[in-house]
Amino acid sequence: MKLIVECGATKSDWSLVDGCGLSASFQTEGLNFSSGNEEFVYRTLELAVLKTKDIADGEPVSAVCFYAAGLFPSENADSPYMMLNSYFGGTFPDAEIHLENDLLAAARAVCGHRKGIAAILGTGSNSCVFDGTRITRRQPSGGFILGDEGSASALGRAFVSDYIKGLVPETVRRAFAEKYDMEYSSLVWQVYHGASPAGFLGKFAPDILSFYDQDRYIKNLVDDNFRAFFERCLKPCLDFDATVVGIVGGFGHACRNIIDAIAEEYGIKIDKYLPSPSEELIKYHYENH
Repeated sequence: MKLIVECGATKSDWSLVDGCGLSASFQTEGLNFSSGNEEFVYRTLELAVLKTKDIADGEPVSAVCFYAAGLFPSENADSPYMMLNSYFGGTFPDAEIHLENDLLAAARAVCGHRKGIAAILGTGSNSCVFDGTRITRRQPSGGFILGDEGSASALGRAFVSDYIKGLVPETVRRAFAEKYDMEYSSLVWQVYHGASPAGFLGKFAPDILSFYDQDRYIKNLVDDNFRAFFERCLKPCLDFDATVVGIVGGFGHACRNIIDAIAEEYGIKIDKYLPSPSEELIKYHYENH
């Protein structure tokens, strides 16, 4: 039995796959290894592993395929990569441990074994060129502070920045103040000290989008967020031969009509939108077992 885990900043999908396909699945809180605190990560992992063992009911786990944002190979003992390798190796001693970045998960889900360009548009963002086997070019994300253009967290970051500086139209400002704690001290604390700052910023995105057709400021904010994604993340990948261009992530999937309109400005066609890579990843690992 294989354990396949796909972690985003907002949620993580845990799937158990046996010889007949998907056996069971569940979700936990998201994990992003470029931000967030270690205690939160360990607590989430421990609860998920307990549930995995309960579901497996004594059947051994032969492989752990773990994909997560901010996860890169490293020999540094304090790195997330080595921490996870040690944790899963100790928890499932007979299993092969495969630790990969979430971008490879997106590429395998979008492209399968074809050449293509895969992008993530969820709480964070990322993009790459995939040759059907491996990633040959990666456009660095930079995370929610230095990058994540086009993502829900980048949209939330731009909005919150405008909000605290009094640049948000009064009607929109009032709606957010009624629903959220928008006090300056609370916003700053969550961004700089909260367990999941990218997730915190990203949670504003659905309410921001609800004003898209009503308020010019919001429309410009959203459109500029996606234009930044095309300019800084997708265009640098377009010089490479690709049979498919796809976007993975709930935020991208929800905004596909807006994205398609912006993509047309750049002469780009998005072939595929997936709200999550999990279903296609399960197929990928089942077919390659």
